[in-house]
Amino acid sequence: MPTTATRPPLSGDPSGRADALRVARFVAARFAWALFTLWLLSVLVFAGGQWLPGDIGRAVLGPLADARAVAALNHQLGADRPLLDQYAAWIAHALRGDFGQSWTYRQPVAPFVGDALLQSAKLGLLAFVVVVPLGIAGGVFAALHADRWPDRAISTGGLCASAVPEFVSSIVLILVFGVWLRWLPIDAGAPPGAGVGEQLRHLVLPVLPLVLVFFGYLARITRAGMIDALDADYTRTAILKGLPRRVVIVRHVLRNALLPTVTVAATQLGYLIGGLVVVETLFRYPGIGSLIYNAAQAKDFPLLEAGVLAVGAVYTLATLAADALHRLLDPRLRLTGERA
Repeated sequence: MPTTATRPPLSGDPSGRADALRVARFVAARFAWALFTLWLLSVLVFAGGQWLPGDIGRAVLGPLADARAVAALNHQLGADRPLLDQYAAWIAHALRGDFGQSWTYRQPVAPFVGDALLQSAKLGLLAFVVVVPLGIAGGVFAALHADRWPDRAISTGGLCASAVPEFVSSIVLILVFGVWLRWLPIDAGAPPGAGVGEQLRHLVLPVLPLVLVFFGYLARITRAGMIDALDADYTRTAILKGLPRRVVIVRHVLRNALLPTVTVAATQLGYLIGGLVVVETLFRYPGIGSLIYNAAQAKDFPLLEAGVLAVGAVYTLATLAADALHRLLDPRLRLTGERA
């Protein structure tokens, strides 16, 4: 009788290699899109800087400077060259890590941007560490008490807090806790040599407006995911098997309900680090937002463009990390190869 040929054992795991290849293609595509976004941002920032009202030389030398000195400074800075030439020279130096010198401070731009970005990261990460657990806990609690007074209180309170602009909540907090009660300092910058506790005390008021804005948003996302997961078939199946409610929630509901929350939280981290212009200005905090604002007022193009590009890079990296994290945590995207 003819013998049936046996298949040789497969070397490696084809499905694993295919999954890794899909993830690599996904990351490569997202990275290419991120580079294109940063290039487009550089064009918009450069064009926007040129459209700002005022004269560069006049802004640097002051309103009483001689017109010939102003024209000479504009020529020295290259501000009288064609815009395409200015952009080509700037982007060529930026690709080498040289963002030029600040026209206001007459020093390299990179240290200013690096220090300001570090300060904003400190403030943003502190707000992130506070608001994410609070938002998730509030959304879970609201979903477990859906259509009852705790759900209505959390949903309504979070919606009202999110609707209040940051400058309004910041001013109210300054008046209440900084001026009337005098519990907290209104200046976010701690004195030199201050300890960790004193630095955190100075950051409490700037963090609170951010917590108020993002608590309601994260709580609503978590609540919606929890309600969908509680009504899912796998949840009913686990309950019918006799598993305790706590085990069902922890093992089956939360791991699926928090997927959109994790993605949104990772995306919002970019805003918490790079989008704090109002908060940093009101609390006189030396972050990247106030740096960009001051550079725009002084028409300091090298400092302005480097600061905005740094913020754009933070946003882009946060979005890329959120997409990759969503794809990593959601097995359906890994198995089907769908685009996130």
